[in-house]
Amino acid sequence: MNALQQLRRLWDHGEWADAALLARLERAAAPPPLAVREYAHVLGAEEVWLSRLVGRPSAAAVWPELSLPEIADLARAVRAGYLEYLANLTDAGVARGVSYVNSAGLAFTTPVGDILLHVALHGQYHRGKVNLMLREAGLDPAPVDFIGFVRGVPAATVAGPRPVGR
Repeated sequence: MNALQQLRRLWDHGEWADAALLARLERAAAPPPLAVREYAHVLGAEEVWLSRLVGRPSAAAVWPELSLPEIADLARAVRAGYLEYLANLTDAGVARGVSYVNSAGLAFTTPVGDILLHVALHGQYHRGKVNLMLREAGLDPAPVDFIGFVRGVPAATVAGPRPVGR
């Protein structure tokens, strides 16, 4: 598997994990507001990076304040944008530098492959935080591990008491 194929696979995992996490939040009678905000950040950051990749203004803030229905809409738009971008990306394009200014006003040029890898890792980091917030609220987390994605079944979980508070 080459780098481009692996990046596409990581995006497929991210899309799968985002859908699982959104479904878990939507099923909760009262999802923790900070978990919703954290998950909105995953999608907001994905949109910001996509806008940099394609050279357009971002349609969302890095930390957007969104309701669950608005999050679902953003998830669909981001998913469609990355699917189109990745479908047209070539092996040579993975090494292309993308110039942008970050949220702190600093200018950078970063290879497409590094950006896409960052998006995948960043999303998984924050999905883990959302799952911790769900557990702390007494709710079941969403299974979003990569191995669960490739196996087609969730990874093993630990039975026992849930942590309460910190």
